[in-house]
Amino acid sequence: MNSMSTAKRPLFEAIELPTALRAQADKLLTAIEQARTATDCTRAADRAEGFVLGVETLRALRTFDTESLYMVFEDAAQMRRLELEL
Repeated sequence: MNSMSTAKRPLFEAIELPTALRAQADKLLTAIEQARTATDCTRAADRAEGFVLGVETLRALRTFDTESLYMVFEDAAQMRRLELEL
């Protein structure tokens, strides 16, 4: 994991997630952080957004936690795209 990606982990860790959701969210975040191309990053970010949409639809989390999860994934994708441009 690189230093730019690590900056978002404290926010991710602060989100209250059940164990099963945290495990899946962590896999999705890692996929974004480790994407090798911009296309891979976009694909991983799209999957993460779909995951959060499902969580939101089921009302499995508090609104604040759902919005925070969207932000974590979006910020991680933006950071990774910037890294890939360098």
